[in-house]
Amino acid sequence: MSFAPLKNDTFLRACQRLATPYTPVWLMRQAGRYLPEYRASRARAGSFMGLATNPDYATEVTLQPLDRYALDAAILFSDILTVPDAMGLGLDFAAGEGPRFARPVRDEAAVQALAVPDLDKLRYVFDAVTSIRRALAGRVPLIGFSGSPWTLACYMVEGRGSDDYRLVKSMLYGRPDLMHRLLQVNADAVTAYLNAQIEAGAQAVMVFDSWGGVLADGAFQDFSLAYTRQVLAGLKREHEGQVIPRIVFTKGGGLWLDEMAALDCDVLGVDWTVNLGRARALVGERKALQGNIDPNVLFAPPERIDEAVRATLASFGAPHAGAGTGPTHIFNLGHGISQHTPPEHVQVLVEAVHRHSARQVAA
Repeated sequence: MSFAPLKNDTFLRACQRLATPYTPVWLMRQAGRYLPEYRASRARAGSFMGLATNPDYATEVTLQPLDRYALDAAILFSDILTVPDAMGLGLDFAAGEGPRFARPVRDEAAVQALAVPDLDKLRYVFDAVTSIRRALAGRVPLIGFSGSPWTLACYMVEGRGSDDYRLVKSMLYGRPDLMHRLLQVNADAVTAYLNAQIEAGAQAVMVFDSWGGVLADGAFQDFSLAYTRQVLAGLKREHEGQVIPRIVFTKGGGLWLDEMAALDCDVLGVDWTVNLGRARALVGERKALQGNIDPNVLFAPPERIDEAVRATLASFGAPHAGAGTGPTHIFNLGHGISQHTPPEHVQVLVEAVHRHSARQVAA
């Protein structure tokens, strides 16, 4: 498969802990409801899944934020729940309610029936990856992604998002054997899914452990971290001669950064509760760091956004410069961007990251 040469490799260099002229920036959920052009595309598609399952629409909305902002990476427009949907759980997005499954996994029979899905059922995702990569024409790298085995399990058992995770934790504590089987299927599926994205053209991949932080100490290691580790062990390190960086983000995972630093990945994402300076001291010689400004900063006036960007960059400190490898930073939000975010405030943030980090590097 042939693609245009990459023109901006800042993000990929930072992932590999190589020096960059400024701190690269991209945003979780950067393609989405806060953009009027996204809302127009969704209206034409008829639904969220109408967008996500159509490679042309997925390409269109992936590129929309890049046409507005000087972001340093694109991320595939899709959803973390495509994998369990392909397992036959019946994914639906109800207006105002978020995702839900028609057939949640709540008993032994349902768990025993689970299997790694036929990847042909996810062909629309891989076709979208290839289409986006071609449409980018080398502008910036493309990130592929999946939910972590544990995060997928939360949705699969609960049937939708949850405030207390009562059902999934009931299975975890009451029938840990069932939970381990479910997680093993998920780990095998996520590994195959991400490798297929790499083969289709993804230049980096990210595992979103969005709900790892809801687990108790001990349970996190056994039911989340162990299966994320399995996924990473099975991922392609290179494709067509290019290194494929691997990113892990655990929301609420700051307590376990020392253990996560031992993961076989290139980048650790952190949420806004983590001090970047302390995280750098702990993992900066082993991993690049990604994050971690509070998404709600984007509701503040532009001058406050600028101050918050400078504070975040200062918290990490001057990144590695010169030859070899060293501590590097990829600027991002501590979680996904809110649908209510003023688009012009994103412009302020991106410009501030590039401007202030370039001065930081030059100093």
